[in-house]
Amino acid sequence: MKIKIKILFVLLLILCAAGCPAKKEVSFSGRTMGTVYSIKIITGYFEGLDGLKQEIDDRLDEINRSMSVYIKDSEISLFNQSAPRKPLAVSEDFLMVIKTAKKLYRQTEGSWDGTVGPLVDLWGFGTAGHNRQIPPGEEIKRYLLKTGFDNIEVIENKYLSKKTSGISIDLGSIAKGYGVDQIAKLIKGKGIKNYLVEIGGEVYAEGYRKDGGKWRIGINKPGKGAPFNQIYKIVSLRNKAMATSGDYRNFFEKNGKIYSHVIDPKTGYPVSNQVVSVTIIADSCTYADGLATAVMVMGPQKGIDLINSMDNIEGLIIVMENDGRLTDHVSKGFDSDS
Repeated sequence: MKIKIKILFVLLLILCAAGCPAKKEVSFSGRTMGTVYSIKIITGYFEGLDGLKQEIDDRLDEINRSMSVYIKDSEISLFNQSAPRKPLAVSEDFLMVIKTAKKLYRQTEGSWDGTVGPLVDLWGFGTAGHNRQIPPGEEIKRYLLKTGFDNIEVIENKYLSKKTSGISIDLGSIAKGYGVDQIAKLIKGKGIKNYLVEIGGEVYAEGYRKDGGKWRIGINKPGKGAPFNQIYKIVSLRNKAMATSGDYRNFFEKNGKIYSHVIDPKTGYPVSNQVVSVTIIADSCTYADGLATAVMVMGPQKGIDLINSMDNIEGLIIVMENDGRLTDHVSKGFDSDS
């Protein structure tokens, strides 16, 4: 037995001397931001990753403690409790996400708006509980007066302030994407060139898989009864982020009409444009995450037009027709394996 082990060891040394093609895949997983994360790293056979998982968990905890509305003393909670026109010093993490949020708000003409949290709560989809019902129209109008991401100000690149009272923010639609970007940055900083980071379905893929191929990411089939593991499309990714937003898991039905958890910031009502899923491919997962939500609100034609007008952005919009068929609206450069 010892002779066999020595022979195997010598063979591995010979492989490394010839360019070290021997690779292994190391996987990490855990919980963060109310969901789960999964990481795959392709590394050399003798290369160690000691302590990396703990660094990942610590970094994710840091981000979560900044942006979780469920933590009473998080940065976002303290900002939401702050008085108007009173600048609050914020971390670099928080500031970076706010800047991306303001960019999304501007580029999508308000279709992405991180201040609609009170309306999400009003419809029963938010942190306040699950009493899902159709609110009175007058109450929706009253809540709309307390929204608008243009009420959020960045001061001297380190402070945050709200222009008016009653404004609060929820970064749930881009925080997971930011977590993906930051963990990818952490791993890349270790000199690792091939890896996949996924948090709650949002991903960043760098380099190649163990077999030398691109990373293959599945898009779930949208539909109320579709299993979580039923794949609709497969996308090959390399050095790109991908995020998907859908309305087919979180909704309620009243008098034969379905009400989605995706709220249109302009009307205060759930969107009803037949879009059931949006997938965005971009360089940044933070941006892809937010843009996917915005396009859900914008609808298929305006959404595709916006995506096609942007550099290095691709997208897939899935629409459920009245007869139950799924139809695809794809950007000019979007490509899937199936």
